[in-house]
Amino acid sequence: MTQPILKGDRLSKRFGGVQAVQEVSLSVAEGEIFAIIGPNGAGKSTLLNLLSGTLQPDSGRLALRGTELIGLPSYRRARLGLARTFQKIRLFKQLSVLENVLVGFHRQHRIPAWQYVLSGAHRRTDMARCRAEALSLLEFVGLSDQAQIRAGALAYGQQRMLEIARALATRPELFLLDEPAAGLNPAAVEFFVERLLELQRRGITLVVVEHNMDLVMSIAHNVLVIDHGQPLFAGTPKEVQANPAVISAYLGGELA
Repeated sequence: MTQPILKGDRLSKRFGGVQAVQEVSLSVAEGEIFAIIGPNGAGKSTLLNLLSGTLQPDSGRLALRGTELIGLPSYRRARLGLARTFQKIRLFKQLSVLENVLVGFHRQHRIPAWQYVLSGAHRRTDMARCRAEALSLLEFVGLSDQAQIRAGALAYGQQRMLEIARALATRPELFLLDEPAAGLNPAAVEFFVERLLELQRRGITLVVVEHNMDLVMSIAHNVLVIDHGQPLFAGTPKEVQANPAVISAYLGGELA
């Protein structure tokens, strides 16, 4: 895991008089689990928004496999293999669980768009393929028995897993997750960690913004710590745990 799939250089973003992100650089190796941590209001979600294209930086550079991302909107980045989830769940809550995942296949269709106007054999074959793959993703996140219910009727933790399944439908090479374990009970967190590790084994690179330090320290290969929008420290979980500046600014004491 030596080649960077994502490289950011001195990324900055200001909102009025607030400097939300200030000259943050990062290098994410292909195939790793990379964590971004920091106190509340440190700029973590803003940084993730810059990486995903939800926001554009005021300055700095960002590249995915050497392709410049600055100026590209989220949908263009998705076509390059980047997907994300959000801190606040964004589902089509009136659609079924299965229909939510099928939405994620919009860039995976193997027939021209005009063929979807006609109810031909090619359309039926493509829809059957997408449906089968969607059901497989629902099984992966533990929701195969909930496929036909309305997404808004799912429990909170199940909605989080559905959002992950929908993002995976785009077949990302780089997957950004914003507070994915928030609100999950211990059993759900354990299942979620297993899913993340399986995705990493399948070759998907993961960037995780997370407050659950036990989760971060158990799965991350490298960690970036930011505070007040600025980079504070970057290193392995063990190095982060031992760094006095990190302990003082965020952890509040040495981790066990």
